[in-house]
Amino acid sequence: MDNGNKIIFLGTNGWYDTDTGNTISILVDCRDYSIILDAGIGIYKLDKYIDFSKPAFLFLSHFHLDHLYGLHILNKFSFKKGLTIFGQEGTKGILDIIVNTPFSMPMDKLPYRTDVLEVPGETTALPFYSEVLPMEHTSPTLGLRIIVDDKIITYCPDTGLCSNALSLARNADILIAECAYRPGEIHNSWPHLNPESAASIAKESGAKNLFLVHFDASRYKDRESRVDAEKAAQKIFPAAIACFDGLTIGF
Repeated sequence: MDNGNKIIFLGTNGWYDTDTGNTISILVDCRDYSIILDAGIGIYKLDKYIDFSKPAFLFLSHFHLDHLYGLHILNKFSFKKGLTIFGQEGTKGILDIIVNTPFSMPMDKLPYRTDVLEVPGETTALPFYSEVLPMEHTSPTLGLRIIVDDKIITYCPDTGLCSNALSLARNADILIAECAYRPGEIHNSWPHLNPESAASIAKESGAKNLFLVHFDASRYKDRESRVDAEKAAQKIFPAAIACFDGLTIGF
């Protein structure tokens, strides 16, 4: 039976916005609450899809600006039951700087209550199962595994190929993985995934579906380049899809 749960890809770019997409933000819209994965500029579309009467939870994977600079849009929204932001150790201090004067409206001035949790220490405060593990990136980054209505959803943001990505993705119903690099491209000094490495994570972990996001804006300049990435991933993992802003899937 369709329970109405959906994932909406609000922003699917990495680095900066282009005509192809906004920077990364994903809404996991559940029956009892809403979960938002990262706060790139794509988050501005949230009010087209979200039920503001439900509790909302915003996961921040790391502090690179393409995952954060949509935070200045938070005053557009009206979370009637408040917004809980959760991320790695140090998140509270970073938000005290970025979501504050002179950069943005301070969080204590937003028209709803906000709470900030630092995980894994405060993971038990969340109303859904969650597991976080560090990714392989130039800046400390967390990947996320959640279970919602018996469905496993894994989010592997900025990372190179690593064992923690495989662990979080094990038997996932939905694996959302970054794909910053073009097919065959590797740069060990700046770890990111290409379509083949994202697909290998999905295949080795036993994931059921793979959704590619966070396409580097300077490398993926049009829709056709994303289609090429999808085809490259499908050679290894047939259930791979290259995402575009606005893509909606049920689960």
